[in-house]
Amino acid sequence: MHRTTLRRAGLAIAATGTAAVLAAAPAMAHHCFVPMYSLDGAPSSANWFVMSAADGAMFEAGYEPACDAAVDAGYDALRAAGLPVGIKIFEKMTIGDPKHTGRMNPNGANGKGLEYFGAGSELPFQMVETFIEGAESADCAG
Repeated sequence: MHRTTLRRAGLAIAATGTAAVLAAAPAMAHHCFVPMYSLDGAPSSANWFVMSAADGAMFEAGYEPACDAAVDAGYDALRAAGLPVGIKIFEKMTIGDPKHTGRMNPNGANGKGLEYFGAGSELPFQMVETFIEGAESADCAG
């Protein structure tokens, strides 16, 4: 019971931290991202910034998995839920920026491709929360 309460508190903190970053995101120059379903083909260009789910959990919630099995369980939980294992942000400019084109990319913010922090995309929240939940379910004692 105590572990469940701590896990829920941790998830609430993670969600709050993510919300704070996302609330500030529209003010940032780069407010769109592309979900990544594999980290194997991470962009090698200096124009892309990649944030894995494990990095996001650390950055947003200060969460570090207790062991390698916990990391694996976190990524397994993401794959089972059909969620991205990371996000990539194009640092040179904002892709499909409505301020420059007068409209949002028609394929943006649909949960499948280009996503906008300011358009209410829940993927970053879901990615971090699901990773932490999965990692917390691992048995690191054995």
